[in-house]
Amino acid sequence: MDGFQRRLRDSVQFRLSLALSVTILIVALVASVFAFLAGYQEALEMQDNTLKQVATLVERQQMRPHYPASAPAIAGDNEETRVIVQYLADSALARKTDDNSLPLPLPGNLQDGFSTVSVGGEEFRVLVRATAQGQRIAIAQETESRDREARESARRGVIPFVILIPVLLLVVADLIRKLFRPIATLSAEIDRRDEQDMAPIDVRDLPTEVRSFALAINRLLGRVGKSMEAQRRFVADAAHELRSPLTALSLQAERLSAAEMSEPARERLARLRQGIERGRNLIDQLLALASAQSSGAMAQSRVSVHKVYRQVLEELLPVAEKKQLDLGVEGDDCEMVTNELDLQTLVKNLVDNALRYTPVGGRVDLRVQHQEGMVVLQISDTGPGIPRTERERVFDAFYRVPGSDEIGSGLGLSIVKAIASRAGAGIELDYTDSASRTGLCVTLRFPAAT
Repeated sequence: MDGFQRRLRDSVQFRLSLALSVTILIVALVASVFAFLAGYQEALEMQDNTLKQVATLVERQQMRPHYPASAPAIAGDNEETRVIVQYLADSALARKTDDNSLPLPLPGNLQDGFSTVSVGGEEFRVLVRATAQGQRIAIAQETESRDREARESARRGVIPFVILIPVLLLVVADLIRKLFRPIATLSAEIDRRDEQDMAPIDVRDLPTEVRSFALAINRLLGRVGKSMEAQRRFVADAAHELRSPLTALSLQAERLSAAEMSEPARERLARLRQGIERGRNLIDQLLALASAQSSGAMAQSRVSVHKVYRQVLEELLPVAEKKQLDLGVEGDDCEMVTNELDLQTLVKNLVDNALRYTPVGGRVDLRVQHQEGMVVLQISDTGPGIPRTERERVFDAFYRVPGSDEIGSGLGLSIVKAIASRAGAGIELDYTDSASRTGLCVTLRFPAAT
């Protein structure tokens, strides 16, 4: 009951369906009652007309009723439905007080027209009519059979309501569901959107009642987009402003290293230079993240994946050699239509992460292949991997997996996620070795070039 009340409170579609169904049922019930009563009354009137026609036939052909003491059985004769014709004055000749013999013991004072008379505990519908010769004839029939036939006739008139009302309820429910389908479609469309997608909703095919709501969402998306764009500009401007002083500090530290100094001072200088380098890397990644999240259209062209792999490997090869890592490329070359700088930034961040977290003597592989109309890129390593519970959060900016001793900014996967979303690519994280739950394998699926 609580579920029904909650659904009644929360769902406009359910309330509308329920209200229309109840209204239809009430109207159908009232209409059925009126149809039954009208059909019943009409059937009785038709039976009365039958008695009138019999009376007219008797008078026109000047028939004279006879009352045989015994009569042979007649095929199709039914005592309950038979029509009895007699002179009203002959009622005094009735041999019994019930309806088992003719003539019937009808009251002799019946008025002309229709009346209902009880004979031996049975109700009879009687029509009394005076003929042109001055005789009064009575046409009688049992009311039980008349009423039963009238009820059956009225019941047949109600059958269409009984059959069509459930069909009508199903049709109404289906129509309401179809009328609300644009709302469900709109909801699914918005739900599928990436968090960076602030494009307005297409309101051309929406009903008028929903269009105003969609326009309000578009205005909200516009305001949110402007706010995010302002935030990205602020991050980019701040990174640019920080770049110059950090570059100056780096140059001063480099000049200072050439000066005579004690061994402790030289160790402190080395730590200073490492901190400055980390700051410069952070600024570079902030700029890359702001660029990846920007809404501006990027120039696209046919890009060779192996070419991008080679450029990234040439840049990061010294890091791999320093840690004695096996760094290789697998799979045949594929082409895709995308922005080459974006793809290079994406691959560089993934490979840089793999090199950072893979222990000495480990392995990092770059793969590419065609698969069901998609270009699939995979970067896998033999590092510790990312637990399943952390795989959603690692795409958040500045988030780092707890327990990691490697120095980093926590922006690499955020940049990858932003670039993949802008390129319409799917991204998946998994273990390189599922059995031992070690290593990280990042899979990206891009639309193939046509």
